[in-house]
Amino acid sequence: MSKGVLYSNFRIRGLVPRTLVKQLELDVKVVDPDTDAERFGSIFPLKKLPAFYDATGFKLTESMAINYYLINLSNNEKIKRKLLGPADNFKIQSQIIRWQSLANSDLLIQLLNAFAPLRGDVPYNKKNVDAALVQIKKITDIFEARLKEYTYLVTEDITIADLVAAASFVRGFNYLFGVEWRAQNPAIVRWFNTVINSNYLKDEMTDFKFIEKQLEPPQNKSKKEKKPAAAAAPAAASQTSKAKKETADAEAAPPAEKKPKHPLEALGRSTFVLDEWKRQYSNEDTRPVALPWFWEHYNPEEYSLWKVEYKYNDELTQTFMSNNLIGGFFNRLSASTKYMFGSMVVYGENNNNGIIGAVMVRGQDNVPAFDVAPDWESYSYTKLDPTNEEEKEFVNNMWAWDKPVVAGGVSKEIVDGKVLK
Repeated sequence: MSKGVLYSNFRIRGLVPRTLVKQLELDVKVVDPDTDAERFGSIFPLKKLPAFYDATGFKLTESMAINYYLINLSNNEKIKRKLLGPADNFKIQSQIIRWQSLANSDLLIQLLNAFAPLRGDVPYNKKNVDAALVQIKKITDIFEARLKEYTYLVTEDITIADLVAAASFVRGFNYLFGVEWRAQNPAIVRWFNTVINSNYLKDEMTDFKFIEKQLEPPQNKSKKEKKPAAAAAPAAASQTSKAKKETADAEAAPPAEKKPKHPLEALGRSTFVLDEWKRQYSNEDTRPVALPWFWEHYNPEEYSLWKVEYKYNDELTQTFMSNNLIGGFFNRLSASTKYMFGSMVVYGENNNNGIIGAVMVRGQDNVPAFDVAPDWESYSYTKLDPTNEEEKEFVNNMWAWDKPVVAGGVSKEIVDGKVLK
């Protein structure tokens, strides 16, 4: 009987566990979760990858823990000693954990912060990308300084720290680290090439290629091309004549049409003062003060309440990326914010999260408020009945952020969110 099953797919954190199974010749079956979705979901409700279980019911998530367990399944004591460090040298073992953690958390997270917007996975924000690139440089400078003095990160052999760190660096070399960056970090490049061409990783990296330059920001396709400048008139006299004609035409022309108003402006001023509610929400404790004020003053004839849910939760990965998605959506609603208020939250865990919220809009139709955002149809809208206690409590929970979200019958904690005001 197999010693276990490793669920892993293309995600970078699953690269090292996959190669350990192969190179250590472990009696472990590697399974793509998409081919065994029902069983995978029943064993690992959070659906985090990679994931491991065996016939005894023992389960593991988190790639560093799985790596450690897989290495210890090997009968080859020499390999175990090299990869994990000598059992009697806790300083080396601690350094191995240190470099793994730095690469698997700090570095990989900042790489995602930079390349995900550049790749179009989340809305592009130059300030955020630049901030991530600054942090990446600080981290990679630490690696460069270390590798100028040492062949590998910890010992003179490849350890699990090198494998995990090289796997994290793959994403940098996929999208960010072009020719110029590599010229500035020769020690990292030397080390990276050595590790990916080792027996551990070479089969996984057969299609790897370095990029020429960092991925460029996504282009705004809605941006109109500039019209070519009109050719200059050949003589000053013709310019004067043209100016006189334009003046006469302007005097004869009808006045320019006013810029169309927002459709919700036609509803007029409401008795419920939205700005006052926003001040209450911002300045007072939400449950004990702000929400009671809201329900006392709320006028359901003037404003409607809506449950707003992202349609494609199964495509969400990192929770911070999901929160960035909400932020981008709210930014694109800016033309309607004087007629709206609401909050949307991210619930769950990395690789198993969702987006939901409650939004109040002027009038009884959601479309005029939301269709100013190009991506508004990526969300579903359900009108809420404030006289229904369950639906009223849903609004309270979405605006207070102090209770879990129940999704698919499972209670999931709120991990992040944004307020539209």
